[in-house]
Amino acid sequence: MSYGANAYAKVSQTAMSPREAEAAVLIKAAARLQAVQADWENQKDVLADALNFNQKVWAIIAGAATEPDSPLPEPIKTSIAQLSVFVFRRMVDTLIEPNADKLTALISINHNIAAGLRT
Repeated sequence: MSYGANAYAKVSQTAMSPREAEAAVLIKAAARLQAVQADWENQKDVLADALNFNQKVWAIIAGAATEPDSPLPEPIKTSIAQLSVFVFRRMVDTLIEPNADKLTALISINHNIAAGLRT
């Protein structure tokens, strides 16, 4: 099992609801990205690890949300799929041309989706 999946599984085994667990994992991914962004000059070497963790989290979320048997309404499935494409493209773009400002959108998306899951 991958690191992202292991982290997701570990968080989901707590007393949290699945939505709370998803929110916690998104916050963890955002925190890793924020740490890199906040200390860009000293953290650039861990950028790939932070982006890789975020990618794994989003792969799990996108996969679960867009499965044919997902209980989500079709418009929500479509929105999550589109948002996932943006997230994946931004991560690749950031790896190709690293820039701390590119992380802002990823951090914001993770926080906003986590907030939505918690309400």
